[in-house]
Amino acid sequence: SDIGSQRERVVTEEEWIQKWEMGNIGFHKEQRHPLLQKYLDVLLNGRTGLRIFFPLCGKAVEMKWLADMGHSVVGVEVSEQAVKDFFSEHSLPYCEEPVSEISGAKVFQSTSGNISLYCCSIYDLSSLIVGKFDGVWDRGALVAVNPCDRQRYASLMINLVEKNSSYLLVTVSYDPNKHKGPPFYVPESEVKSLFG
Repeated sequence: SDIGSQRERVVTEEEWIQKWEMGNIGFHKEQRHPLLQKYLDVLLNGRTGLRIFFPLCGKAVEMKWLADMGHSVVGVEVSEQAVKDFFSEHSLPYCEEPVSEISGAKVFQSTSGNISLYCCSIYDLSSLIVGKFDGVWDRGALVAVNPCDRQRYASLMINLVEKNSSYLLVTVSYDPNKHKGPPFYVPESEVKSLFG
């Protein structure tokens, strides 16, 4: 698969943190994603009280929406600014604690207990720390991951999900020679080779 000049492109975690601090977050959407609304029944599959994972969650509004439906939401985000903005913009009280297994990491948990956002590198997580998930909403994670890290990312995600889980993935399609990314172009063939 030809991803053009993007193959070698790397965006550091510091650059992502800086985007949040500078308010350069055009990737954040204020409204629920129409594809999640359209395919919500696929994600939930008639089940209630699910554990749903939001990789590279930012301050996604869908986290509160799903938590309000009675699901348990866990996200991971490298930017503490994004995590704190999520709780303040939804007027949700929370507590903040260090994650003993990950140096420098924190978890921000709503006082209601149904939203837990880890502030750390996604690659520091494991199922031993966060458990396993019934569903994943990947709206902007795979397309934000550096192309050289996709296999590592996919392996982690596969390890974080239960056998009967649902994984909703949104990608973008464009000519990768005309845009350096992110979002990065991930062809369907690569999605299949990563996730089977």
